[in-house]
Amino acid sequence: QLVESGGGLVQHGGSLKLSCSASGISFNDYLMGWFRGTPGKDREFVAAITWTGDSTHYADSVKGRFAISRDVARNMVFLEMNSLKVEDTAVYYCVGRPKRFGPARLYVEQTYELWGQGTQVTVVA
Repeated sequence: QLVESGGGLVQHGGSLKLSCSASGISFNDYLMGWFRGTPGKDREFVAAITWTGDSTHYADSVKGRFAISRDVARNMVFLEMNSLKVEDTAVYYCVGRPKRFGPARLYVEQTYELWGQGTQVTVVA
């Protein structure tokens, strides 16, 4: 089970940090990530971090502004979002998949077997 928190309303240029708590899985054996979705559009990949935590991947739209990290002691994943833009407004979902699938196809939402319920991030001008 994945449970997100930390969403909210923020002004353009501001920052937010999302958290995701994982339970019921062998956390060290899972690649973790974040997707986001808005009504009427497909969900899009945001970021991912490998099971070892030594490799991260980002969508071009957030590269240099967002940072993903994981805390294995607490079974948690974080997404630090800086320099937020109005177009970052979305529901953000924590996702996970077993490491046996490797780091390929990170951008494909169907490859992730675990999804949180989502947390709303709204960026206003």
